[in-house]
Amino acid sequence: MRYAIKALGVSTALAVTCLTGSAATAAASPAQPEGLYAPSALVLTVGEGEDPATATVLRATVLRCSPAPGGTHPAPAEACDELRSADGEFASLLEPGDRMCPMVWDPVTVTADGVWEGRRVSYTHTFPNSCVMADTAPAVFSF
Repeated sequence: MRYAIKALGVSTALAVTCLTGSAATAAASPAQPEGLYAPSALVLTVGEGEDPATATVLRATVLRCSPAPGGTHPAPAEACDELRSADGEFASLLEPGDRMCPMVWDPVTVTADGVWEGRRVSYTHTFPNSCVMADTAPAVFSF
């Protein structure tokens, strides 16, 4: 009888140790393996016309921000910094400057399609003309 109680105590201690050990192992493992990053890569266009589907594309470039700034954009580091400061919200980057522009309707449409920090992004904005675009648009669309 003494041996049965001793064996029961040892098996209970082993079971508790195993459960505690596996819980500690699960808590100690990182949520995301080191070296992984959320992708950020965008195709940016500038086109003549009001509707992005029918606009004549004048310029297009690729902007990659993760793991490092790059792509065909002429100033990728500056453009990536702008987007990071706005948390990828293109609309919040538009700020009218103090340039005097003619009141002529000759629409220019900019688009951004791709992935920003792992989430799908699709942005379109139409400016009244290229002067207003040059005065308002951020470095992201300066290519």
